[in-house]
This record gives sequence, structure tokens and C-alpha cells, in this order.
Amino acid sequence: MMVLGLTGGVGAGKSRILELFSKDYGAQMIQADLVARKLEDPGQPGLAGLVSLFGTGILQKDGTLDRKGFAERIFGNPEALKRVNALIHPLTWNEIKRQIRESSADLIVVEAALFDERSREVCQYLLYVDTQDEIRIQRLMENRGYSRGKCLDIMKNQADRSRFLELADFVIDNSGSLEESRQQIRQILKKTGYDNGPEEV
Repeated sequence: MMVLGLTGGVGAGKSRILELFSKDYGAQMIQADLVARKLEDPGQPGLAGLVSLFGTGILQKDGTLDRKGFAERIFGNPEALKRVNALIHPLTWNEIKRQIRESSADLIVVEAALFDERSREVCQYLLYVDTQDEIRIQRLMENRGYSRGKCLDIMKNQADRSRFLELADFVIDNSGSLEESRQQIRQILKKTGYDNGPEEV
């Protein structure tokens, strides 16, 4: 089994790269934000932890997390965000480790907004999806209906490209065509020694 970590800034096209791994190599996808989201469902440890930190005021009448209200509450509050991350991140990574342990897949790709050195305990290689800023802005405006200003704000608040490059073993330039990205993935997997992929055409 090989486990790859995949990261990149907003609008870089990580979902397109995940799709190629899934389609061409039958890879199992684990998306950290979806794992975290499930941990914040009723009866899950993430939600219980958030209630103990912030009280029942963060819940809706049906006992689910008021995601919009909670996001507004912690937005622009670094201390609150730090507390949320300190709770949710370890739970998320423990759940990801559990899913990997129980998987029978040859190739697993873990996608997360940001990795750190501890990610090496989970992933053998870290891949960074890099895309020209202007292309990222265009994608966000088209796909999510964001204004240019909102795109720039979000990008400004994310980790710096140099931080990603420090951690990454490989970079996928996702500014071009699907086929160009596919070729880069093929080359990367060759370098890692993973050869359980499609035949060259």
C-alpha cells in the first residue's frame, strides 16, 4: 500500500487531480475536510468537544452544529480558531489513520488543506498542486461565483506557497490541460516506485 498526501491552495484544482488518481489508478480518496465534518455530527466526539468548549449556543434546535453561525463566531477570532483546530485536527488525523489501517486499497490519496511534518507518520510522499494565481481566481469566480476581491482575500489568508513547497516531495503544475496533469502524475508515481497504474499509450 502507498499513501500519498495531496494539498494545494484554494482554486488550485485538487479535485481534478483526485479524480485522475481515482479514475486512472483506482486510488481510494480520503478528504480531511469531509472526515472533520462527519466528526462534527451529533453523537461524534468532535461535536461533543466543541460544545464543551463553546457551549450549547452553537447548536441548532435539532442538536446539529449551526455551521454558519459557528463559522461567523470564530471568523476573525484567532484564539477561538486555535482552540477548534487543537480539538478537531488530532481527531481528524486519528480517523484518517483508522481508515487507512482498515483499507485494502493499493493506493490511497489523503487530501488536506495543509500538511506538516507529522503528516509523514501517515503519508509516504506529499504532493503539492500548484496553479497560477490568475487561473485560480478565474476558477473560483466561475465555479463558486466569488467576486475577484473575495478570491484575493481567501488566497491571502491561506498558507504561503513557499510553505507548501518546503514540505512537498513533488509538485503538480495544474495550470495546463488535463492530459498534462495526468502525465505529471504518471511521472511522479514512477519516481516513487509505484507501478500499479495504466499502461502507457
